[in-house]
Amino acid sequence: MAKTKQNKTKKSKNSFANRPLADNRLARHQYEILEKIETGIELLGTEVKSIRAGNTNLRDGFCLIRKGELQLHNVHISPLNNAGNFFNHEPLRVRRLLAHRKEINKLEAQVNKKGLTLVPLSITLKGSWIKIVVGLGKGRKLHDKRENEKRKTANREIKSELDRYK
Repeated sequence: MAKTKQNKTKKSKNSFANRPLADNRLARHQYEILEKIETGIELLGTEVKSIRAGNTNLRDGFCLIRKGELQLHNVHISPLNNAGNFFNHEPLRVRRLLAHRKEINKLEAQVNKKGLTLVPLSITLKGSWIKIVVGLGKGRKLHDKRENEKRKTANREIKSELDRYK
């Protein structure tokens, strides 16, 4: 009986299951994220290719609820270089987010409160679908940002001291 060799270099399907494509680190600094929701996004073909290539900027993006729909504004998805101008998309167009009606109503009720807003946090690849994580955030004041930085540096110093004694 001959033994068969197993191919160890073969990558599994799950290795690319939840691959991050874009991240909005500034939103986590400027807002205290109270709740997160993962939604789908309605895209054109060239937008999908551009997002998979990593040509996305979430920094200035925000979400609004208009006419019962969740909309993504001011997110820049660069046009695809390999496509002609006729087939390409507009980089800053308004995109529709796909969420359940109950989730949209719940978010709308919370956004109507003072100081809460919807910001895109990250874009991930989940299987073959592109998903966007939207966070319900409350704006941080300057003293809150400073307090958060002090806490992070203190934790970092404590961890480095503990690592030194190991």
